Amino acid sequence: MVLSYSIGQACNKKQVLKTIIGIDNFKFSNSVDKIKAAEISGATYLDIAANTQILLEVKALSSVPVCVSSICIKELEDCYYAGADMLELGNFDVFYTKNIYLTDTHIIRMTRQLKKKLPEASICVTIPHIFNLKKQITLAKRLQDLGIDMIQTEGGLSKHVNTSYTSDILSKASATLGNTAILSRSVTLPVIASSGISSLTAPIAISCGAAGVGVGSFFNNFQSTKELSKQIKEIVHSMQSADCSRFSVSSSTLTVDTHPVLSKV
Repeated sequence: MVLSYSIGQACNKKQVLKTIIGIDNFKFSNSVDKIKAAEISGATYLDIAANTQILLEVKALSSVPVCVSSICIKELEDCYYAGADMLELGNFDVFYTKNIYLTDTHIIRMTRQLKKKLPEASICVTIPHIFNLKKQITLAKRLQDLGIDMIQTEGGLSKHVNTSYTSDILSKASATLGNTAILSRSVTLPVIASSGISSLTAPIAISCGAAGVGVGSFFNNFQSTKELSKQIKEIVHSMQSADCSRFSVSSSTLTVDTHPVLSKV
């Protein structure tokens, strides 16, 4: 399945901005300001929890395409039939704090199940940052062979960034940017850089080969629709101004170690 027209066009221009509401956010009232800001400011699509009731409420409020995220095939299937524009196996960071980790075998198996059940659905899969880079590349290539439409990167786990300090912002995004640079050279799929992205790091992500960025926790620093709208516009503008030449990354980077991958799933 090809991406929706607006998402596909944004990918081609390397200007995708995904506004992440949260895979674990099941309170629609807490998300209204972000949804309105995304609509006003030109975000490419929204990313919400795979919950049909929330999906319908978001669809009633906004015309922006909606992606739903989950690790449950049934939830994704229900949302597809309820009108979701994209399905994502991903946004795993909420599970890491519960000591739940997916292996590459889990991810491949779930992707196959999803493709078999919903062959016409647009599908994005997150590549877990807990894998070393060699395993991330192998997984991304296998997912591309399975016919998914997009992959998303992850970075570190910290949700708390002091936006007053440039060094903090860059440090938070460094893992995401490194993963993006490697993966975007390894597959032909659009790569969305997510985790630690802001108006400062979004153009760097584009220079690393990303088709766009996913932004979530950064927006928690702002409250009103007006503030959020301003920040979304700044990120969109920063990507439009980015130099899209890719960084050179040494192949020695592939030896980076990772945590042992256990599973409670």
